[in-house]
Amino acid sequence: MTKTFLEVMERNATWYLVDSRWFKQWKKYVGFDSWDKYQMGDQNVYPGPIDNSGLLKDGDSQSLKEHLIDELDYILLPTEGWNKLVSWYTLMEGQEPIARKVVEQGMFVKHCKVEVYLTELKLCENGNMNNVVTRRFSKADTIDTIEKEIRKIFNIPSEKETRLWNKYMSNTFEPLNKPDSTIQDAGLYQGQILVIEQKNEDGTWPRGPSTPKSPGASNFSTLPKISPSLSNNYNNINNRNVKNSNYCLPSYTAYKNYDYSEPGRHNEQPGLCGLSNLGNTCFMNSAIQKTRKWN
Repeated sequence: MTKTFLEVMERNATWYLVDSRWFKQWKKYVGFDSWDKYQMGDQNVYPGPIDNSGLLKDGDSQSLKEHLIDELDYILLPTEGWNKLVSWYTLMEGQEPIARKVVEQGMFVKHCKVEVYLTELKLCENGNMNNVVTRRFSKADTIDTIEKEIRKIFNIPSEKETRLWNKYMSNTFEPLNKPDSTIQDAGLYQGQILVIEQKNEDGTWPRGPSTPKSPGASNFSTLPKISPSLSNNYNNINNRNVKNSNYCLPSYTAYKNYDYSEPGRHNEQPGLCGLSNLGNTCFMNSAIQKTRKWN
């Protein structure tokens, strides 16, 4: 076991959470620490089956309590170490292993870290968006993995052609058409709503045609349009001479031209929508929105 504790984390590897109280009891029983061997082999400190109930919310075998702290509340073990403990002591009846993926973090300096808390996504079908199913995914999971899970949830046949959409607001959708992209790469966040759409029998799509994007294409074309007043401010920014920059902002037509409307909401006047967030551009988008209010 000592060897497994020295294992270095690698991207996409699977590690397991173990309740620190059970783990400390196990260390006493086996005399793991050289300075704490006086109870080694004593049946009074036998740890019994691995018990992670202290880490879980009541009534949920996979939902962790909030604000758990590494080494204080739980211990992380690589797959080899976990398998050994389970083979020796088994797992408490009714519990499931708490397996987590190692993800790569950091923009410039990359480091590997176990993703203890998963991203919760809300999943639904285009034809019935009121029937929402919640599932948790790792940031390392791909869009393809999510789509397969949605197909399984809603019993969509494998031969049926589908499209996946990212729903921002009641009438704002963005296609997720890069199956190999991860949740982290796609910028999906906690509580994000994803909608699966099935192709009609006549070969058309309920949401209309969607032009496939090239790998480097912008998301602008799939987002709702912005009002002319905001467009003018964009153009003013765009016309300025920005040193060493080839980036320019496109002009937009009115928001109301967006071709999707939700039944029963025709009289509502939608607000303005800025750019699609690219990871950490929300502050920039907010600043651009505010330029609309400038004289």
